[in-house]
Amino acid sequence: MEEIIKLIQAKGYQVGNLTIGEVVEIADELNLSASDVIIAEGMSQNAMNREEVIDAVINAFAHNLYAAEVGITSGSSFLLGKAPQELAYNDFSHRLFEDDLINKILVYTLAAQVGNHSCGLQPCAGTGDSCTYTGLFRALQEIIDDKEELARIVSVMLKVGTIFRAGKTSTGCNMEGFGAGAAATAATLVEYRKGQPKALAKAIVLALSPTIGVPCTPRVMVSGLCATHIGGGVVIGNLAANLAMHTNIPVDVPVDVMVAMAAAVHPVSATHIVPVVNEYMQPFFKTNLEVEYFVDDLIKEKEKTNIEVTMDRALKEARTLAERANSIVKPFGEAVVGGSSQAVGSPTNTGRIAHALAKGEITGVKIELYAELFARRGINVPGILMAAVLGASTDDGKAYREIMQRVREKKIKIDIVKVDEPQMQRITVSATEQSSMVEALNRGGARLVLKNAKPSLEEACMVAKRLGIVLVD
Repeated sequence: MEEIIKLIQAKGYQVGNLTIGEVVEIADELNLSASDVIIAEGMSQNAMNREEVIDAVINAFAHNLYAAEVGITSGSSFLLGKAPQELAYNDFSHRLFEDDLINKILVYTLAAQVGNHSCGLQPCAGTGDSCTYTGLFRALQEIIDDKEELARIVSVMLKVGTIFRAGKTSTGCNMEGFGAGAAATAATLVEYRKGQPKALAKAIVLALSPTIGVPCTPRVMVSGLCATHIGGGVVIGNLAANLAMHTNIPVDVPVDVMVAMAAAVHPVSATHIVPVVNEYMQPFFKTNLEVEYFVDDLIKEKEKTNIEVTMDRALKEARTLAERANSIVKPFGEAVVGGSSQAVGSPTNTGRIAHALAKGEITGVKIELYAELFARRGINVPGILMAAVLGASTDDGKAYREIMQRVREKKIKIDIVKVDEPQMQRITVSATEQSSMVEALNRGGARLVLKNAKPSLEEACMVAKRLGIVLVD
């Protein structure tokens, strides 16, 4: 412990306030596990010896383990019914996963949520992530006999969880059952499987990415949805842990940056995404008739009308999507090099149209991109240039690799500009006989919305049709 504390102090870090990245850094330098650093921090911060910290970690789960037991034996939830009991029946014969550990983590996680609705859970960031931590703890407890070893592994989970508790300031499963659950599962499984500290950090980053901004509200009040929120966190965490430990997948984002981003997006999601989710999900919110008795009839009538309007609109929107959908015999668009049909494919196709409208030798290309596309210029500019200069298609990997050198050799003037207009991708091609400009809005699937063009919008639409580029309204 002394060696750990000395290095923490030497680096100017604060014992008791270590970030996950700092824990990993200290552990890596001292060739220790992340849990060694976390337990040493807990000892120093709380003036406890190792045994006291171990006992405190284990004892922290007493109530939540009881709730999980209720959920798997006798409890019933208005959201999940008796799903955990059904899954545990006949020695877990109805399996969610063949891997016994992951299967039990999932079942016990769901059981904790049923217990939450029966006798309550002690929350961490919220009750959602407490379900996951309880599921992890109980499943590991069944296969780890040594109390100190169990506490060592679980300490990693609690370190992650307490940081998410500090970051959760509003509603959002992104910082609770889904996000925190995925991150904590990833870290815990890496520690359990004796992975290196750097693998632990990488696993958290991979686990967090798909959870950013995911709202909480629909699963709190709508039957069933909670299962795939908290269960999904476990599945994603397991995937992330395995990727981090068993592959050399490149992960450049520092773990502390990913955690900070999750916390920053969290209130934005609550403000902008949750109201939309509420609007669509309100028809399916579980209600309590005893509570509704005290609600004014005018309010209930207004809610009923709003629900009917929303349902009608949603069904019409679903119909529109079905009408726009491709046949199953032609589901895919053209292949897109560069890694993204939206960030690369759509602006590349804009460049293809601009190339076809220009005449003569090309002397310059001006690329104007809205903020998100501009930030991803490293992958989309080569695509735009190969299209604007060569007329290359989105699937031309050779042109994509060679175009930057070719434009330098040909001394073609290139301007790359960020614009404020949302979704905008404007490509201007300067040529000796006829210059061109195509102004479009970015869309996924290499599609685009044509807004303006020179020499004319009509010609641009004809070119797009000839090239097989999909235009949308």
